[in-house]
Amino acid sequence: MTDVKLYGTGRRKRSVARVFLSSGKGKIKINGKDFKEYLCRDTLATIVMQPLVALESEKLYDIVINVNGGGLTGQAGAIRLGIARALNAINEDHRKILKERGFLTRDSRKVERKKPGQPGARKNFQFSKR
Repeated sequence: MTDVKLYGTGRRKRSVARVFLSSGKGKIKINGKDFKEYLCRDTLATIVMQPLVALESEKLYDIVINVNGGGLTGQAGAIRLGIARALNAINEDHRKILKERGFLTRDSRKVERKKPGQPGARKNFQFSKR
């Protein structure tokens, strides 16, 4: 892979991540910052690294990510999906490993809307017979 950029898009909840993969030494930048500095929590950094660790390619690619929308957890999930899709584009043999670990599956859960006549999406006002 000589100076070729591969692209993957990931989405989760309200977050959208655009992931650009190129050959390099393992640097990951999210919105211009180092990924551990941007994500703040070690658990979120671990989530982002999961597809790379599964394929043992942590030090093979430089990754530049643009992400917006949602919170940090949703963004981390979107980034993970984007990285997995980009790695799958590199080599179709990676698909089996990524698929069985669930990294290529989009998490379709979203926040349920609030309904009229109720205080929340599912919560109802207290019922009284009299």
